Amino acid sequence: MTQIQENLPALLAERVAEYSDKTFLISEQDGREWSYREFQTAVDEGADRLIERGIAKGDVVSLLMPNSAEYIISYFACWEVGAIAGPINSLLKEDEIAWVRENSESKLLMTDTATSPGGLGAPIPEPAVLLDRGTGNTDVTELTPDDTAIIIYTSGTTGKPKGCMLTHGNLIANARQIADWMGLGPDDRLLTVMPLFHMNAVSVTTITALYAGSSTVIAPKFSASRFWEIIDRYQVTSFGSVATMLSMLLQKNSELRSQNPAADHPNPRPSSLRFAMCGSAPVPVELLKRFEETFGVLVVEGYGLSESTCRSTFNPPNETRRPGSCGMAIGNEMKIFDEADREVRHGELGEIVMRGPNIFKGYFKNEEATKKAFENGWFHTGDIGYRDDEGFFYIADRKSDMIVRGGENIYPREIDDLLYAHPAVAAAAVVGVPDGLYGEEVAAFIVLQGGASVSEQEVIEFCRERLADFKCPKRVYFVDDIPTGPTGKLLKRELARLHTARAFR
Repeated sequence: MTQIQENLPALLAERVAEYSDKTFLISEQDGREWSYREFQTAVDEGADRLIERGIAKGDVVSLLMPNSAEYIISYFACWEVGAIAGPINSLLKEDEIAWVRENSESKLLMTDTATSPGGLGAPIPEPAVLLDRGTGNTDVTELTPDDTAIIIYTSGTTGKPKGCMLTHGNLIANARQIADWMGLGPDDRLLTVMPLFHMNAVSVTTITALYAGSSTVIAPKFSASRFWEIIDRYQVTSFGSVATMLSMLLQKNSELRSQNPAADHPNPRPSSLRFAMCGSAPVPVELLKRFEETFGVLVVEGYGLSESTCRSTFNPPNETRRPGSCGMAIGNEMKIFDEADREVRHGELGEIVMRGPNIFKGYFKNEEATKKAFENGWFHTGDIGYRDDEGFFYIADRKSDMIVRGGENIYPREIDDLLYAHPAVAAAAVVGVPDGLYGEEVAAFIVLQGGASVSEQEVIEFCRERLADFKCPKRVYFVDDIPTGPTGKLLKRELARLHTARAFR
């Protein structure tokens, strides 16, 4: 397989030459399929429409639509004319969307009638109309690996989100790293159920599929009820996921078993499935073990950020992987630094830093944040972790999520993992909440297994038997679900607000 490193239109052209009639894209929603050649034609038509609207190299085109084949075509149509794709989180409110568009200097909004927000001006025709028959004569714009391909906005724990500028070189490098590490090739078929306004879906199961000569199935959203049916129908070999999805599949399986105890296995593993790729948020060890034991599917955990395109580490996709570890660096350099930017010894906690071809080139219109992020030539992730002697990395927590109780640093991940080991717990999350004496105190939010019953004090005692007292939750809240963002990351601020609401009833 020839490896094109210059830009994404060139990569697509190379794959079309190699796999012209092979299926590249499948729309799970309606069964439509595109071969590599047909996909190129659709991209050309979309590029023609953009040119007709005055879009040129370097212009930002905002993308606001649900997961669909048109969304993927729209990405590549932008790149075909040298434009910068600006995916917008469809869960944002109108003012937030308007801010992202203004900050990114967007020239055009590509949307559909369902997600078109009011107050932003008339939306352009929905993608199915925008991508109708064109001239097919679009010239591929000359692009370098350093040209920006995407501006994707981070969620931002404080203040306004920042626009990460990812280049064509970044996207291709990360696709190469993932495909090579996971052993993906033309016989693989990847499922995209993560939202396409985040890099997980764009990088792991879309551009990586293109790089590997694989096929990708795009689903509108994740459904625990229909998931295994989709895997089986389309003979999916791997899919991108987050811990929340694995938990939901386990809960659905438990429901099915309770409804039909005599069933041999309500959700058998399709023979095509090789492994699940999991990231975006750490996977509790007990959850990973339960999933693998229940479904017989290997879970390969990885780690990364939007700033690293997507994946920076993965466990090996075989029995040598280490549950609890986010894996090994798959192509970029990674180290653990102390607060003085000195590398610490293996096994010691510090900040994860990285550099390599998949690391973004900076934050859009934010030189100060870019300079701070790249101190001493390394990208500082803000994540706390350690590396063992064999090169496996472990995530403790986000710097910003660390709880400081009376001068003691507490990493919620450690407590989360312990809570998942309790037989009555289906899901758990720990946050720091204000405390007049200690500054911060530990609060736990728990979703119980169906039919399970346990008291707050029993949970606290369970922790006290296994953790230092200062780490143990002082309040336990039982909830129906734990709020997460579209990539499965815990919405810590929502939990903190929930604590406040309950504490002062």
